[in-house]
Amino acid sequence: MSDQSHDALNPASHIPDGLRVPAISRRRLLQLSALGVGAFSAAPLLAACGADSTSTQSSSSGGAAKKGGDLVIVRDHDAVNMDKTTVFSNGSIWTYNQMYEPLVAMTDDGQGVKPWLAESYEMSADNLSCTLKLRKDVKFHNGQPMTSADVKFSIDESSKTKGGWEFINSAIKEITTPDDYTVVVTTKYPWAPLLADLSCPNNGIIPKDYAGKTKDEFYAAPIATGPFMWGTWQKGSSLTLKKNPSYWQAGKPYLDSVTWKVVADSNARAIQLQGGQAHINEAPPFSSLTQLKSTPNLKVDLFPSTRTDYIMMNNTKKPFDDIHVRRAISYAIDREALVKSVLFGNGTPANSFMMPSAPYYDKDSPGLTYDMAKAKEELAQSSVPQGFKTTWLAMSGDAVDASIAQILQASLKELGITMDIQNVDPSAQHDLTGKLQYEIAHSYWTMDLADPDELAQFALDPTTGGHSFNTGFDDKEIIDLVHKAQQEFDKTKRQELYSQLQVKAAESAFMAFLFYTPFPYASSSSVKGFKVLPTGSYHMEDVSL
Repeated sequence: MSDQSHDALNPASHIPDGLRVPAISRRRLLQLSALGVGAFSAAPLLAACGADSTSTQSSSSGGAAKKGGDLVIVRDHDAVNMDKTTVFSNGSIWTYNQMYEPLVAMTDDGQGVKPWLAESYEMSADNLSCTLKLRKDVKFHNGQPMTSADVKFSIDESSKTKGGWEFINSAIKEITTPDDYTVVVTTKYPWAPLLADLSCPNNGIIPKDYAGKTKDEFYAAPIATGPFMWGTWQKGSSLTLKKNPSYWQAGKPYLDSVTWKVVADSNARAIQLQGGQAHINEAPPFSSLTQLKSTPNLKVDLFPSTRTDYIMMNNTKKPFDDIHVRRAISYAIDREALVKSVLFGNGTPANSFMMPSAPYYDKDSPGLTYDMAKAKEELAQSSVPQGFKTTWLAMSGDAVDASIAQILQASLKELGITMDIQNVDPSAQHDLTGKLQYEIAHSYWTMDLADPDELAQFALDPTTGGHSFNTGFDDKEIIDLVHKAQQEFDKTKRQELYSQLQVKAAESAFMAFLFYTPFPYASSSSVKGFKVLPTGSYHMEDVSL
């Protein structure tokens, strides 16, 4: 996920001529300001008043969900586009996931997949193909039945669209359709993440040949199988999806519509939630949670997430090509202090480039933790024992980024390292880090599927084009481990490989792992059945008022 960009452009538009910034880096390095730790207005929240009729009619605990109602979600940024093959913004994904559905879906705990549009699936004995049997009761929003031809078209479309999510499908050799309700996915080599890859948003199913439209016409008003259908979009203001009355899950969705409303100011979002103009506040600032928790008729949830924040160091530039310099900086970071001051205690220090909510995370991985004595020892062994001067490439307007930079600046001063802070527009920061035209900077990651390979590829394998999370890190032994893990189907052996990767990645200090954070949400007590997956997405078909 999840990109929290304030930039309302297709990420592909940022690619300079002659440079192909990897698609996955565009996805990640536009992820801005979701934590919103800026000052929350001291003005008291409005008393519970003026709640609309839908928000006062809630189902009793354990009772049947109430049907009807128009739910409003307030967020700080708009969606970018509905093209599932190229668009990486969370604002888009979390919206279009209510229309596009995959063959298999991520389980609620983020650890695996479950049948969805496919009612069953089976890997071949040689692990080179997967046969999926489709549900026979699925129709697109235009009433057309879904068949294997639509599935083949949808996955082939995502695989061949350049500059987008095609890397997810890179192991797929071909899609065949023995009959209308059977799909066989054949891979070029054994590929352990295959089922997880099929759950990725880019592999959502749409009608073959865009239901007779051009691609641009189709994505301007898309048709799919999901619980909600295309409604209206006033760009920069609000996007509404309406109920699919012929959804294959009987009795769902409960809501008549869902609207995502853009309200940039965090205090204004809180006031609209409190006043009944909105039902869910997407990502309230951590600084506001204590106040929200004590507000009548509101509830605050901290959903387990895959978000991990990092400090990137450009390993291709001196002195960051020196492992002792990188280790010194990593040891100099007081992660506990960051969690307290930046997250208001709502997070945990990171010990791995992987996160606790992802499969194969190793809680015993020995990440570098705060130790100023060790930091000084490492710098003394480096090429710059007396310290040096460097520049932090900051994202202007991003309160999390600013707080991390200021705390790190003070810590590095103890080592004799002077760190200047250069503020640039967030989209410029993403472009410059993608081109390795920076020294030190901050970014974060959220997963899109229930397999660590997506992150391992991007963070540790520069051969995929991701510049190792835009650090330039290149370690042949680590790359070999990444490739072995991709083709290992035995879970115990795969865990051993990922545990080795986590140890070696920490020892290399190719970047500094900072903290893991939950997804904060505030909602009206009238909202029932809303929960967020570790990737940040959610199933609005389960929600009622």
